[in-house]
Amino acid sequence: MTNSCSQGFFITFEGPEGCGKTTQTQVLAQRLRELGHVVTLTREPGGTVLGERVRQLLLHAIDVPLAPRAEALLFAASRAQFVEEAIRPPLAAGEVVLCDRYADSTLAYQGYGRDLDRRALREVLDFATGGLTPDLTLLLDLPAEEGLRRKLQALVPGEMPNWDRFEQQDMDFHRRVREGYRQLAAAGGRWVVVDATQPVPDVERYIWQVVTQALGNSKRIMIPVEPQTNCGWV
Repeated sequence: MTNSCSQGFFITFEGPEGCGKTTQTQVLAQRLRELGHVVTLTREPGGTVLGERVRQLLLHAIDVPLAPRAEALLFAASRAQFVEEAIRPPLAAGEVVLCDRYADSTLAYQGYGRDLDRRALREVLDFATGGLTPDLTLLLDLPAEEGLRRKLQALVPGEMPNWDRFEQQDMDFHRRVREGYRQLAAAGGRWVVVDATQPVPDVERYIWQVVTQALGNSKRIMIPVEPQTNCGWV
């Protein structure tokens, strides 16, 4: 897949359950906006009217059986709409787009987790996205056991977990997903692995350094990035 958008900057966050992606995307969006960047913050599945409806079916309609291939194709259909409606327009306008999960999630969850044909999945993903790949992908990596432990720890005492279709999978599934992500990231290039077992401030600091360097090297983003020494991190 090739990135055919020549204006904005596209950053995706990936990782297994409980890795802290959502928190980190929100923190990064705020810091970039403080510097004057126009930022679109979105998520997958979701991000559009169609996507939010598909999200409900994929994640929360546990009573609806989904074959692995049907699951992958639903993600692809949602993503096709998502790219055209929620990703390409802000990129064309020169914005920074931050996305909580994108096409790599399908390779990790359905390709490795569900053991579907990854070559076939790549072809489907290329068609669904129209060849649009991120400029930078941050993998928040931690053991599957730790991620699920964090989710349990976040519950109010006495509260029963209301986990979605994927959170409810067995530990072997989650281990395969994590290993899948690590194999994808081993290709290098746009991938940067972030040790998500570290304290949250350390994770934030490292992500900030990686992103500001990437934006500073980009010829498409014209707003100056705050120097590392003034970023407020210790």
